[in-house]
Amino acid sequence: MDKYLQSCSTEFWKKVFKAELEYTLQELKGTKDVLSVGCGPAIIESGLAEHGFNVTGLDISKEALNQAPDSIRTVDGSAENMDFADSSFDAVIYIASLQFIENYKEAIKQTARVIRADGKLLAMLLNPQSQFFKEKVSDSNSYVNKIKHTDLREIERTIAEYFSVQTEFFLGIKGQQIFESRNPDLAALYVIKGKKNAKTGNGFSTVGVL
Repeated sequence: MDKYLQSCSTEFWKKVFKAELEYTLQELKGTKDVLSVGCGPAIIESGLAEHGFNVTGLDISKEALNQAPDSIRTVDGSAENMDFADSSFDAVIYIASLQFIENYKEAIKQTARVIRADGKLLAMLLNPQSQFFKEKVSDSNSYVNKIKHTDLREIERTIAEYFSVQTEFFLGIKGQQIFESRNPDLAALYVIKGKKNAKTGNGFSTVGVL
């Protein structure tokens, strides 16, 4: 964890987190109570709290949660078995965490349960097609090698069972450079934005690439 936190403090990762935070702030407009699943030390979540959101961070790692700021509520637990009441949050976010969850389909089902009517889901997924991903995978020490799910379309289809969905590629990364890009070869992230269906689980969805 110390090594991870040290890497997070580099200028490169500070720029990445800043871009992700700005994107998330735009997408969460109109919401207040936010659950971040797989929040880790809650770097993005801290920024959300500073902007007035009520943030709950969920993670299976107590060590990571111990690094989270006091400005957010932290809960030690799994995404597949969320210990929250139905309709507890206006929005649920996964910042590059969903693909690392063993049973992500159950996590999405739980997500739909705890989100209020017309609530939002924001899932930032690592894009396996990107140059950034391919470089990370080639490094045996990279956290990316712990990824469990790389089929973005399958993840999207699962989310679309419960949410009306829009998608886009985001965050161009080349070496140490960070820039705006929707090019699948350069964009490090594939973002799935969902709005909870009126009748969750009825199979109705709208799927479209922005």
